[in-house]
Amino acid sequence: MKARGAITLAAGGVLAVLAVVAGYQSPETGFYMAVSVLPLLVILALLFMRVNMLIAGLAGGIMAMIMGGIGIGQANGVMIGQIQNLFGIAVVPIVNSAIAMAVFKSGGYSAALALVRRRIGGNQAVMGAFIVFLQAAATYMSGIGGGSAMVIAPLAFAAVGAIPAVIVGMSIAAAICFTTSRASLETATVLKLTAIPVDEYANMMLPYTIFLVLLGMAVAAHGAWKNGGLFTGEESEDIKGMSSSQLSRATIPALFLLLAVVFSPVINSLLKGVGLPPLVIPLTYSAVTIFLVGVFTKFTFSQACDALIDGSSYILTRLFQVGLFLMFIALIERIGAFTTIAAIARNAPPSLVVPAAILAGFLIGVPAGGYVATILGLILPVAVALGFPPLAVGFVTMAVGLGSQVCPVNITMQALSFGFQIPIMQVVRGNAPVIIGYVILLMAMSMVFI
Repeated sequence: MKARGAITLAAGGVLAVLAVVAGYQSPETGFYMAVSVLPLLVILALLFMRVNMLIAGLAGGIMAMIMGGIGIGQANGVMIGQIQNLFGIAVVPIVNSAIAMAVFKSGGYSAALALVRRRIGGNQAVMGAFIVFLQAAATYMSGIGGGSAMVIAPLAFAAVGAIPAVIVGMSIAAAICFTTSRASLETATVLKLTAIPVDEYANMMLPYTIFLVLLGMAVAAHGAWKNGGLFTGEESEDIKGMSSSQLSRATIPALFLLLAVVFSPVINSLLKGVGLPPLVIPLTYSAVTIFLVGVFTKFTFSQACDALIDGSSYILTRLFQVGLFLMFIALIERIGAFTTIAAIARNAPPSLVVPAAILAGFLIGVPAGGYVATILGLILPVAVALGFPPLAVGFVTMAVGLGSQVCPVNITMQALSFGFQIPIMQVVRGNAPVIIGYVILLMAMSMVFI
């Protein structure tokens, strides 16, 4: 332990000396440009070692401050600006996440799964596909893959057992949807770093999201069909005491919210075409959803409102964390690190730049997948510096999300391990072949559509 501490201290000293020396060099010199990338490499190395993301960011940020001669007062201004900007553009994700968590707590998703289970009898393929659809819908509405899996995985285990194809289907649904959802922290990070409007980004990515989720549903359906034995568990006591009619009523808030989130751009566009203002907006659909929760579920109106407020805590906390981390990234940007990387990348054949970025996003997401938004904060500035179109940025974001689904420290992976009652490394090994196939597919899609 002492030896490791001594090595860390020595490495920190060497990096500090390099930063000081580079600070006296012209930004156009090769030495300065080479050292300007080191803060990013330091952050990545610390994240791979599972060091807290803020400690990793601080290490790189201090090095950038030394190189760039950035004072504490300037750094403070950057911190306040980053947090203000991030919360300013993340209002819709905060509202959507909070309302979806209220639907979660009211039992809407549990009721939906139980209802389908009763209606389809022993159809393995349909049940496997529906579980993945439910994971996708819940994640897309809430923006939180891990929170969705925490609720759905135990229900899926009771329905189908620990089928690898269903588990990987849920992982794919989570990764694809939390990287494209209007409600997610990852989307908020994309918006902050690229200035793409939230509706433009979500609408642009929706066809690819649907396609990749449908592919995940097909994987799960085929695996469940091959597995044979279905319905290995029993319904919970609460669900068992509900009739099919009661279950149908309990699913109404979840169904309404899903339709509102997915189809609001189409409906509002039609309303605009006839001279009416947009009506399917966060204020209206959140109020209607809370009303439906109070009418059709076990929650009272007071409990529904409390669940709405409680549901905002996750994304608010994570946004603050990411805002602090992005402060360090902004300091590193000031010393020209991303410009240097972009200049190197421009020497690659143009047709391979985006696929290479997708692969890099996936490879970085594997060891550091516990911090997807953080990894996006490292990768997307390079994509922006290279002039990537919005769709390319979306594909890279998806790739980082997919990488997180073979990362043992990712919260969605932990939730699947717990819910299906299997070791986390078994989830990793089961996911890896299919996830890698998805990454290759994304690279191929980028060469066709970009």
